[in-house]
Amino acid sequence: MEQKNKINPLKLERRNEIIFYLKELRETIIAAFQSFEPQKRFVRNCWDYQKGSGGGEMAVLRGEVFEKAAVNWSGVSGDKFPMNDVAGAFFATGISLITHMHNPHAPTVHFNIRYIETEEKTWFGGGYDLTPMGFAYAEDTEHFHSVAKESLDAFGTDIYPEFSQNAKEYFYIPHRKKERGVGGIFFDHYATFDFKKDFALWKGVGDTFLETILPIYHRRTHLPFTGEEKQKQLEIRAHYVEFNLLYDRGTKFGFLSGGNPDAILCSMPPIAKW
Repeated sequence: MEQKNKINPLKLERRNEIIFYLKELRETIIAAFQSFEPQKRFVRNCWDYQKGSGGGEMAVLRGEVFEKAAVNWSGVSGDKFPMNDVAGAFFATGISLITHMHNPHAPTVHFNIRYIETEEKTWFGGGYDLTPMGFAYAEDTEHFHSVAKESLDAFGTDIYPEFSQNAKEYFYIPHRKKERGVGGIFFDHYATFDFKKDFALWKGVGDTFLETILPIYHRRTHLPFTGEEKQKQLEIRAHYVEFNLLYDRGTKFGFLSGGNPDAILCSMPPIAKW
């Protein structure tokens, strides 16, 4: 795409700055998760985008604390935007992250931030949400949301309520008639007339992700648990699978755009039970 269409120098500068930020943040997250697993390492695999240019890298950890954790990056461009609501060429880059913990008292967390350009517009999207696997702790939920609120209040006290409601509506499983977890924040097609402010808000979400989850994992990953509690975790994981395969727009975007199937399906837990 970049050879066929000249890129505006300002757009190119923004792309490079965003990609640099994403890659630096990803390495920080990987290092933080790695600290829980001194005997294990993330396995990295690169892939090329077959329908255009660019590609990405998967990084997957399978250990004693993280039964499975995936921290992926991608940056791709093509001649046709995958979704029907926008026409023409596109560029998309982002981080997508999921954890599935060995201990059922430690919740699954999902995090994604992305930046997308089309011929007519650009926007930011992303968020993070928490899914206890059958064992919700009020103090964990309160901590998770308080960090999110604090990160967003600097940009307007109306933003956290909006993004939090977005998460409630987006991460809802219609056939189960329940939310996927205890919520978080979610936003998409976010663009005002102030790119620098939008970028700062988006980075604020990225920069606070570890603050939302690490204290929870330090509290929960060493708790004792029973075989029955482990079975409960596997049952709730099944609901997670159902949402991601039936309703998640990121999964749909990945497949429609011709992305790497293994990277797209990294969100799946290693074991689930129906």
